[in-house]
Amino acid sequence: MSKKSHDLIIVGAGPAGLTAAIYAARYKLDTLVLGYDVGGNANLAHEIENWPGFKGTGMELMQKWKEHVESFKVPIISESVKRIRNNKGSFIVSTEKDEFSSSALILAMGTKHRELGVPGEKEFLGKGVSYCATCDAAFFNDKIVAVVGGNDAAAMSAQVLCEHAKKVYVIYRKDRIRAEPARVSCLECNNKTEFIYNANVTEIMGDKFVKKVKLDNGKTLDVDGVFIEIGGVPVSAMAKELSILINDEGRIKVNAGMETSVPGILAAGDITDGSNEFNQVVTAASEGAIAALSAFKFITRQVKG
Repeated sequence: MSKKSHDLIIVGAGPAGLTAAIYAARYKLDTLVLGYDVGGNANLAHEIENWPGFKGTGMELMQKWKEHVESFKVPIISESVKRIRNNKGSFIVSTEKDEFSSSALILAMGTKHRELGVPGEKEFLGKGVSYCATCDAAFFNDKIVAVVGGNDAAAMSAQVLCEHAKKVYVIYRKDRIRAEPARVSCLECNNKTEFIYNANVTEIMGDKFVKKVKLDNGKTLDVDGVFIEIGGVPVSAMAKELSILINDEGRIKVNAGMETSVPGILAAGDITDGSNEFNQVVTAASEGAIAALSAFKFITRQVKG
């Protein structure tokens, strides 16, 4: 395994990581992006309506960003990072196939889907249980489905599913959905949608495929699919191994410059406690740009000694 040296390594290739790469390239930093899923969770957005100057799918937008990064000759290697080590002034990043080193590091791994943790969830994954309406909605034409959650992602999933399913339940544990009013209004005006508030799914049932969901209000609903959208869990295990300060929710603590508690390590995007924890493409991009600037300043100080 060879070790290849760079000024900056960016771990994560979602909106934060890709934006950081564009800015780092403009600062003339020798930059490498490592991320097995180029575009990250933004790829799953069926329709993005709040990125200025663009309206379309998340995958379309992320493809443009990828091409933008590549236009600066910044390599993007689609491999999972397995380990990061702090080696007295440099950072060693290991993937399954190779090893790289850098003077500075930006962590932009984002989040992974939060699980309900109820009986039947794992058993029926891919058999009616899904975490991605954009990916799987077409399999539920003229079916009855449930969306669990009350955030923007849940509302977006319900909108996508209304284009395919004949009935969409939105099940939320509170008394009203906490999504963008425009999305909520759209769902409320769609006669396919039924909101079930103050309820939690306690079990997902079926035989070979999902058939029902049981709620803690005593009701059982006949459904063919369950789409789980209850937020994300920061992918911060490697940050903990680096002794970076993390808050109670698992997010990396950063200052206004996206600097972590470890010199030379920056963080950006949904993995941080920055931007009021407002997980949007626009805030992730902003944090990525700021992190790249801070990385440039850090590397410049190191060179000047």
